[in-house]
Amino acid sequence: MKVVDLETFVVAPPPPAFGGRYWVFVKLTTDNGIVGYGEVYAVPFNPKVVELMIRDVFERDLEGRDPFQVEALWRRIYSTCFTQRPDVSLMGIASGLDMACWDIMGKALDRPVYDLLGGRVHDRLRSYTYLYPGETDKDDFYHDVDASAERAAEYVKQGFTALKFDPAGPYTTFDPSMISLEAMERSATFCKRIREAVGSKADLLFGTHGQMSPASAIRLAKYLEPYDPLWFEEPVPPGNADAMARVARSTSIPVATGERLTTKYEFSELLRKEAASILQFNSGRVGGITEARKIATMAEAHYAQIAPHCYCGPIEAAANIQVDTASPNFLIQESIKQFDDFHAQILKKPLQWEEGYLIPPTEPGIGVELDEDVARAHPFEGEGMHLEMLDKPLWH
Repeated sequence: MKVVDLETFVVAPPPPAFGGRYWVFVKLTTDNGIVGYGEVYAVPFNPKVVELMIRDVFERDLEGRDPFQVEALWRRIYSTCFTQRPDVSLMGIASGLDMACWDIMGKALDRPVYDLLGGRVHDRLRSYTYLYPGETDKDDFYHDVDASAERAAEYVKQGFTALKFDPAGPYTTFDPSMISLEAMERSATFCKRIREAVGSKADLLFGTHGQMSPASAIRLAKYLEPYDPLWFEEPVPPGNADAMARVARSTSIPVATGERLTTKYEFSELLRKEAASILQFNSGRVGGITEARKIATMAEAHYAQIAPHCYCGPIEAAANIQVDTASPNFLIQESIKQFDDFHAQILKKPLQWEEGYLIPPTEPGIGVELDEDVARAHPFEGEGMHLEMLDKPLWH
């Protein structure tokens, strides 16, 4: 069996576009007609350029080769042009192609991918969601503590047992910085009000985006500790594990991080330096299922847990679910609400979410099939990146 064809889809989810401005999917086809799907996460170039990059890597490293040889594929891509070091663009592309190869392997063997990773450990997977605004909410929802507390209570009624929010303020290209006292007090108020709204029925997941210096993060943690969040997410930027370790040593709140990291090499540094106890790798960036599984196993040896990141489309979510299901140290999986709305419409069969938990699929491969007609009906034709930062410093 050989991979003989590639097709890419750049899809624009309709408003409110939870999951990003666009999603990049890949479709691989073998010479005996098996199709595999993957997703490439947030490569920092225009998606039209990304499509050309995917084609370039495919033609050089995968076309005409056996899709079962994922280790060799990963090493070929990782070593492109004598780099052999973490690169979010190259590894994002590797992730999508690797994911699609695993989908093909599972279908060829008529087994879910998790069976090829060691078998099912979990019958259901705890999930969490951000607090997302509803159709009638005001534009300032993310700074409205009353609306956020109300939404938190609604999500708990649906079955969610963990909720994420990030009231600390915007992030910029000039971070890290010292956030204001006003931002710290607002963050504590959000924790207090949401804790009052949900009681002990749900964990609070405090999200930030690396906008703080270590000193600022340590100060903020003191404000948050009385409300016992399950984690303090990416308190400092991802480029300095020593700085994050300093924060981790200074607070009782577990530090979670990883959405902007790639490969086992960057995650191994976090683990060695005890910079985080919860790893949030993104299977569409980290190097695919092949690399995500290795990171999960490394984390297990350090008594760290995994909570894969998923602000993207449902193909990457499906790949995360396969790794989660086979990982003893799985903690929780990010959902986008219940993976309903467009996340469900673009799949032939939606991901299964029940009362706060994702149910691992029993279908072969990654367990989902892209509805290509829906994908083609929603092409991305806009401007901008998947996610963007403010390009001016904040003056408090």
